[in-house]
Amino acid sequence: MKTKYNVAIVGSTGLVGRTVLKVLEERNFKNCTYTLFSSRKSAGSKLRFLGQNYIIQELTECSFDYGFDYAIFCAGGAVSEKFVPIAVAHDCVVIDNSSVFRMNKNVPLVVPEVNPEMIFENKGVIANPNCSTIQAVVALKPLNDRYKIKRIVYSTYQAVSGAGKAGIEDLESGISPKKFPYPILNNCIPHIDDFVQDGYTKEEYKMINETRKILNRPSLPITATTVRVPVLNCHSESINVEFENSFDIYDVKILLQNSPGITVVDDIERNYYPLATKANGYDDVFVGRIRRDFSVRSGINLWVVADNLRKGAASNAVQILEKLI
Repeated sequence: MKTKYNVAIVGSTGLVGRTVLKVLEERNFKNCTYTLFSSRKSAGSKLRFLGQNYIIQELTECSFDYGFDYAIFCAGGAVSEKFVPIAVAHDCVVIDNSSVFRMNKNVPLVVPEVNPEMIFENKGVIANPNCSTIQAVVALKPLNDRYKIKRIVYSTYQAVSGAGKAGIEDLESGISPKKFPYPILNNCIPHIDDFVQDGYTKEEYKMINETRKILNRPSLPITATTVRVPVLNCHSESINVEFENSFDIYDVKILLQNSPGITVVDDIERNYYPLATKANGYDDVFVGRIRRDFSVRSGINLWVVADNLRKGAASNAVQILEKLI
């Protein structure tokens, strides 16, 4: 077994890429040799990482000629579409943060708390799910195992950091948006990604289709409304779930408390429930406002909050890397 691995970080200067580096430092990933890649624009600049200065390399068609074991791609769909096949052709296993390969039937879509066994089913590519999907399925997995989910209704409240640096700049500027169709300051925009013909957005379909794939429930009825809100970081979600089987609400709370990657914050007498300001900087998924939905025979409501840059992207990718090595 190898004791030292060559790892490429593609898109290392972006929001997610920098967060990947931060998480690698926190988890003390020193049994790897790293090369940091970015676009020509950032090539030659320096990043401080693991106590030393790294010079950013330009990503080219020849970048994977040098024997990488693993790569984490954080540079967007166009870069992944072009360069992931090149990396795989050079026997590099890629953990990809873009949406390009997520619904490919030959590519595992992985959240380590939910379907870690799929990591080793890869044929060179492992897809990181959408940020809003990741936090949802961490909460839903134990419930599906115990009570069998019948239907899901998603309503999301997604932070501007999910749209990258341009999204943050729109919030900070307040007016004259460059990323969003309207100013996001003091506003909620029920429009994430492009609209499709039936009136849903691509973001909504990502949540629907990715949840089905990760839970291995291809026909599970799911609907979604995704909304951009004027919050810097951390996505919040209202999730309504109907079960096939009956449940006790106390047992649901205990089940969630004892499930990996979940912190239950649910004490209404003291106004304790998940908040974006409290989830920021953490890798757990925070679940609260756990209560029965009396409008159906066997349903509950959940409020689910997580750091979209960490668990929703960077930390999930690093967790996959941990499992691989």
